[in-house]
Amino acid sequence: MELSCKSEYAILALIEMATHYQSGEPMQIRQIAAQQSIPDRYLEQLLATLRRGGIVKSQRGSKGGYFLTREPWKITVFDVLECLEGLDVRTCEEDTNPKSIDTAVIKEIWQEACQAANLVLQKYTLQDLCEKRDSRRQLDIMYYI
Repeated sequence: MELSCKSEYAILALIEMATHYQSGEPMQIRQIAAQQSIPDRYLEQLLATLRRGGIVKSQRGSKGGYFLTREPWKITVFDVLECLEGLDVRTCEEDTNPKSIDTAVIKEIWQEACQAANLVLQKYTLQDLCEKRDSRRQLDIMYYI
């Protein structure tokens, strides 16, 4: 399993939105793009996909922008990847008619790996990512003192 550029940019944008969640104010694309070094046009496409997936919503007007539909501790990394990449727990289901015993063994191991990955992705929320980032920033500050 590999993290696509699309998913990485989307998660970065959502972390930025989670950071500003308490303000209740929508964030504009250019703000998010500048903070996370994401191309504006690409971010616009990603946010449209996330909006259709119910992870963010948009607000029009001069004070418009995007904001999370739920609290950051209620949106998992799995939710985001599922929305963007079409990840689905069902992709880990067993093949009913494996071609050989060797194929069956490979499928079992792949299924186990897939389920383990899904469990990890379901475990971490946007809030967790923000907290991990903040704790690393603190360590970085301590390093320079």
